[in-house]
Amino acid sequence: MSEVKKLSNNKEVIGYLAEKFPACFSLEGDAKPLKIGIFEDLAKQLEDDEALSKTRLRTALRHYTNSWRYLRAMKKGAERVDLNGEAVSTVDEEQQTHAAEALAQSKAAAAERKKAAAPSAPRANARRAKVPGKAEGAKASHKPARKKPAKKPAQPKLQAADSASLQAGQKVQVKAGKQPVAGEVVEIDRNDVVVQLHNGLTVKVAVEAIFLAQQE
Repeated sequence: MSEVKKLSNNKEVIGYLAEKFPACFSLEGDAKPLKIGIFEDLAKQLEDDEALSKTRLRTALRHYTNSWRYLRAMKKGAERVDLNGEAVSTVDEEQQTHAAEALAQSKAAAAERKKAAAPSAPRANARRAKVPGKAEGAKASHKPARKKPAKKPAQPKLQAADSASLQAGQKVQVKAGKQPVAGEVVEIDRNDVVVQLHNGLTVKVAVEAIFLAQQE
């Protein structure tokens, strides 16, 4: 019996999900907001699938729900679908706001990366082009105004949470990367907390990764 090839990156996993659940996932065009808790449904459906580990599935799902086309689809009133494409709930205003903020942050970060990667040669060529003009007594041309970088959305002031003060249904911020992600506490298991993120993903993290927004 030949060995099953394991899916090794997010692109392969998302393509695999779009093939198995075409009414839920897509590779291009408009994305559909996913049911909150979709990871648990996927894990159950694919528990005997040797091509895909839960860790790889979770990572790919996070990549999918953080994509620009998915965040654009998170509009108030938009239907959240299950694996069969059936509507099970709708996106609320808070979830729409969070998605818009995440999209703005992602676009700002992409612009910064593009700016940092831009070659410096055009500036050097511009300096050399001005030399003949100065020798001939030509007037210096006005420098074009530099565009101001887009302001990043203000982040809420956070304070560390402790397990004694947390309770199910509480609004929290989860630090799983560079930017905190809003979510709601589902369950508390000693030093671990299960949180439903507003992008539809459910995660289990240590209490140290949970923060509360401070009141202004």
